[in-house]
Amino acid sequence: MIIDRKKDLAQVNMLLEQFPATAILGARQCGKTTLARQIPSQHYFDLENPRDLARLENPQLALENLTGLVVIDEIQRKPDLFTLLRSLIDSDPKKKYLILGSASRELIRQSSESLAGRIAYYHLAGLRLSDIGLENLSRLWLQGAYPRAYLADSPRTAQVWLDQYIATFLERDIPQLGINIPAHTMRRFWLMLSHYHGQIINYAEIAGSFGVSDYIVRKYLDILAGTFMVRLLQPWHTNIGKRLIKRPKIYIRDSGIFHNLQAIDSLDTLLAHPKLGASWEGLALEIVTASIGKRQEDLFFWRTHTGCELDLFWQHQGRNWAVEFKYADAPTLTKSMQIAAGDLQLRHLWVIYPGKDSYPLADNISVIPLSSVSTDWAYSSP
Repeated sequence: MIIDRKKDLAQVNMLLEQFPATAILGARQCGKTTLARQIPSQHYFDLENPRDLARLENPQLALENLTGLVVIDEIQRKPDLFTLLRSLIDSDPKKKYLILGSASRELIRQSSESLAGRIAYYHLAGLRLSDIGLENLSRLWLQGAYPRAYLADSPRTAQVWLDQYIATFLERDIPQLGINIPAHTMRRFWLMLSHYHGQIINYAEIAGSFGVSDYIVRKYLDILAGTFMVRLLQPWHTNIGKRLIKRPKIYIRDSGIFHNLQAIDSLDTLLAHPKLGASWEGLALEIVTASIGKRQEDLFFWRTHTGCELDLFWQHQGRNWAVEFKYADAPTLTKSMQIAAGDLQLRHLWVIYPGKDSYPLADNISVIPLSSVSTDWAYSSP
């Protein structure tokens, strides 16, 4: 079964019209290849396929006479192609290339150095709520947004797939990126991080528990963030005369992987689990960030040492916007919300919860259900 991902497909097609090269970046198995195959192309190279890899042993001979859209999947396996693509694009600006990759930071560096001004990037996350329908929100939450996990016929089957996914990522993908960290070491680190899901990182505490230096903790986190496994949400700093938290918050980006690491294998187990609120916050964060279309580096949280906080903060068209996630039946106005709205001069603060009704709390503070989140929801009148 192929899920129709209309919004992602439309965005990629728009970039292909504007740029000679477009890169779809995202975690392994998030649906990059399936999405790319929905775009008409005469030429497709999968660099995990030995036959396609052999076809590119002499890449200039293989590519220079091709017409139409050329798709190159898992391009991080052959990064030397970027320099050649620049030459091919410059010799014929009408040539179009769609490249797919799983390792974001290094891939962006390599491609931007060679294809500056010629390439656009599209970050593909897991399935959107609009892809699957509101009636399937609980399934998305429990089994995660990877298409194969979500489409599994039962939560137990999804857990089996996730077990294999995590093992493959640790044992094969990490070494292929040139990172020489034993799989069992990285898994133990990843498991430990799952206990900090939705919390501000204490590098020293993690390093002490893990028996390594702060530097190693940061290095491992960079690896997991760079391969889309975790989200590091940086704090927003503004000169308002208050002591602010300056360490990032961490989230396991996929709820299915988080549940696998926490041994949560059913909805009943999840609803009784002490990490229930943190799990829902992580799910809601991914749904909201996908809907507002901001880059990772443009998203923040805000917290003071006195306890005032916002779970998500960003700027759009010169104004400040924010979200607070509440796993509650009927969120009410708090002093923290009022202080945040005033100190940060928010255009609007949205309180997102798992209920069904929307209602105002103040002139610029509103409660809305997670199910109401869609494209441009944040900038419309409450």
